[in-house]
Amino acid sequence: MSIPKPTAAELELLQSLWPLGPATAKQVHEAMLADKPDLAYGTVLRLMQIMHTKGILTRDESQRSHIYAPAQAQAALQSSLLKDLVQKAFAGSAKALVLAALRSGISKKEREEIEKLLKEEKK
Repeated sequence: MSIPKPTAAELELLQSLWPLGPATAKQVHEAMLADKPDLAYGTVLRLMQIMHTKGILTRDESQRSHIYAPAQAQAALQSSLLKDLVQKAFAGSAKALVLAALRSGISKKEREEIEKLLKEEKK
C-alpha cells in the first residue's frame, strides 16, 4: 500500500518533524512556532491525527503522550514527490526541471555548490 502524497500543510509539518525524530504533538507545535507564532496547538494535534489516519505518520500509543514519527524517510518522500513533479510538470524530463530551477533565480552560493557537485560527478 502506498502512502498518500502529503498536502502543503502536511509537508510543512513533516519539515518540522524530520529533524526532531519521533516526537509528541507538543514538541512539533513548539518547533513550528518559530515560523508560525500564531499556530494553535490544537491545529497541530488535529493535523497529526489526520496524517496518522492517512498513513503519513505512525503513532506510538504506549506512553501517555502519543509519539508520532514519519511513516516514510525524508529522502524517500522527497524522491517520490520529485518523480511525480517531473512527470506532471516537465513531461518526464529531469533536464527541463533542472533548467527551470536554475532559471528561477538561485543564489550565487547555491550555483557554486551545484557546479562543485557536477565537477565531482565527472571525476
